[in-house]
Amino acid sequence: MIEETALTIRRRYELEFVIPKEMIEPISRFASIYCSPDKYSSNADNGFYCINNLHFDTPDYLFLMQRLDKCNRRLHLRIRSYPNSKKYRCFLEVKEKTGDIVNKYRAPLYDENWRRMFEDLDYSLCEEKDFDPNSSKTHFLKTAYFYNATPKMLSQYWRKVYVSNVNEYARVTFDTGLRYQPAEGYCIIPDENKMVSLDDETLFAPECNVILELKCYTMQVPLWMIDLIRHFNLQRRGFSKYVAGIICIVLTQN
Repeated sequence: MIEETALTIRRRYELEFVIPKEMIEPISRFASIYCSPDKYSSNADNGFYCINNLHFDTPDYLFLMQRLDKCNRRLHLRIRSYPNSKKYRCFLEVKEKTGDIVNKYRAPLYDENWRRMFEDLDYSLCEEKDFDPNSSKTHFLKTAYFYNATPKMLSQYWRKVYVSNVNEYARVTFDTGLRYQPAEGYCIIPDENKMVSLDDETLFAPECNVILELKCYTMQVPLWMIDLIRHFNLQRRGFSKYVAGIICIVLTQN
């Protein structure tokens, strides 16, 4: 069993579905036969924990256009935090998607002043000595600098996660309570006066405002995951939190 902490996940599938809240519990019961809550869900009262994401894009929104144009290769850069966790660390994340296959690179930031590495070229992270030219952290920074990518949107949602007990890597996630706001520099803490809800029927089918994701290695698709899809008659539907939010932001700004 692998949990996503400070690691890189190569060649995985991500299947997305949009479901009503009433399906969370029955799907959770099905998944619990093969899975256990991840460490964050285990420590949450109702299994859901908060996630903040600071999404990056280029000056001309290249990453957004890759999604809208359904390009075969797409990039996504973000900084993720878990505000309710005891350590409250941030993670640099790069997702490279080719067709249906996703490579994810993830690295923790231990320096509380990490924002300065983007704003002050002379600033060195406290863990700078640990930098490896081939590390996920270096990969994020090189990609951000190469594309001149900067924060465009801050999103927040609540997630419940199950991780497989019988497979090397397989996850079932439920996301709800989606909100967004324009990015304010490198601040990853939402401004409650500016956050806007994404839970409306212009984005979701009626009464379906929960995003269900099934994730696994491309070479190890669990049979129980296929059974789950068939048992609940799930219909795959792609949904990007970044695309949904940033389009609203760009339209408002224009």
